[in-house]
Amino acid sequence: MPLFKFEDLDAWKVAMDFAEDVYRSTVHFPAEERYGLRLQVRRASVSIASNIAEGHGRIRAKDNAHYALWRVGH
Repeated sequence: MPLFKFEDLDAWKVAMDFAEDVYRSTVHFPAEERYGLRLQVRRASVSIASNIAEGHGRIRAKDNAHYALWRVGH
């Protein structure tokens, strides 16, 4: 079980803010880009936060214990 939630990570928070900014910005893309560039940029921006969450889910208790020992210099 992870020692912390991915929602507490600054990187995840910044990624979510970035995705929101991208969504707001891409509203102004031309209509012909609705299913082209606009969709691709939006999906890429969301994937940043998604990858952080997915990676966090792969951390096991053993990994956290190893990381905690490494952080204190053992």
